[in-house]
Amino acid sequence: MALLVSAYKSAKKDELYLFVPKEDGLEKLSDELLVMFGEPQHVIDFDLTEKRKLARVDAEEVKKALETKGYFMQMPPSEIEKIGDMPPPPEHLDNIF
Repeated sequence: MALLVSAYKSAKKDELYLFVPKEDGLEKLSDELLVMFGEPQHVIDFDLTEKRKLARVDAEEVKKALETKGYFMQMPPSEIEKIGDMPPPPEHLDNIF
C-alpha cells in the first residue's frame, strides 16, 4: 500500500532532508526537531511504495521510520561517501608528465 509522503530540505544544511506523511505535515514534529532542522523548504510530495527507488536510502527503512517516529531524516552523505561516488579520472590524465 502506498503512503503519500512530503519531502522537505533544510535551509541550514545542504543535502539534509526530512520526510513526513503528507496528511500529518509538520504539525506533529517537535519544536526541538524543527529548530535543529531549520526552516523546512518543501521539495516534493510522492507515493512511497516498497518498489520506490530513493536516492540514498531504502524505501522500507523510510516507511518504518514514518510509522514509528512520524518522520525520517536523511542525513547528508559523508565526505567518504561523496568521494566514493566520484567517477574515476579519464585515462588520458594519468600520463600528463
